[in-house]
Amino acid sequence: AVVSTQSGHYGRADIAARIRFQKYRGLKSFRTSGWDPQENLPRDYARISQIKNFRMVRKSLLKQSGSDKPVSAGSHVDVYISDVPLSLKDSNSSSLAIFSLLPHEQRLSVQHVAQARHPLSTVDIKSKEHLLAQVGFRRYVVRPIFSQHTKSNKHKLERFMPVTGNFVASFYAPITLTDSPAMLFKIEEDSTVSLLSTGTLLSCDPDRIVCKRIVLSGHPCKIHKRAAVIRYLFHNREDIAYFKPVQVRTKHGRRGHIKEALGTHGHCKITFDKPIQQSDTVLLPLYKRVFPKWHFEYF
Repeated sequence: AVVSTQSGHYGRADIAARIRFQKYRGLKSFRTSGWDPQENLPRDYARISQIKNFRMVRKSLLKQSGSDKPVSAGSHVDVYISDVPLSLKDSNSSSLAIFSLLPHEQRLSVQHVAQARHPLSTVDIKSKEHLLAQVGFRRYVVRPIFSQHTKSNKHKLERFMPVTGNFVASFYAPITLTDSPAMLFKIEEDSTVSLLSTGTLLSCDPDRIVCKRIVLSGHPCKIHKRAAVIRYLFHNREDIAYFKPVQVRTKHGRRGHIKEALGTHGHCKITFDKPIQQSDTVLLPLYKRVFPKWHFEYF
């Protein structure tokens, strides 16, 4: 079958589709079809923590600690610190950063930050590439994945960091409860960093589903009313039987279901809701959930 992804087209007929795409699934509707966020989780999820109802817990903890009413910028504050080491007095630094952690902020989770590309950044950044993330007062090296910033419960994967528009970067990082600015930097070969994108913290939710999409395509060779014989979609009868429950569609908006296999070379009979044209293309979209690459170290 000819497989289409966001990076282009490529064909592989030597590997059975049911084996090559065994981790993928078909969805009748990407927006409304269900997907259990607790199934087929990677081993790395055993090393992280999850907060149910992140927004309510964050609001409650900030109210208990008094952090829901922070000191306004520019105001004078006297801070008294005990047990300060003498080495700090001898340092040449003219500034001192003071921070404290709220409950659960020492635990690791999956962090999502809403980002927009910096106007001066045009370099191509691939998903799971080593980047430097600055979220609030903490800075660490991560390997994020990029996805679309939508209100749906499923989000399509972006193979590269988008140059325009908003997107979401997801990576393993400590839980952050306060509203914090977030920035992503590229680590150069000489250990310097260059700014890639800016934004804010979105949430710390391991249940956010990011899906990678591929599309198998075929072409009609015979058409009779609403039925059509499709070729090049599969290459053997076993693949047709495996993907038979998945709904197919065409580029012109027709929808159909696989009825039966014809012959031994992958031809199949599909019935559509309306007659299709000879120049139309039959598409079978498949989806797989993807996760960030495990990597976390303070910079």
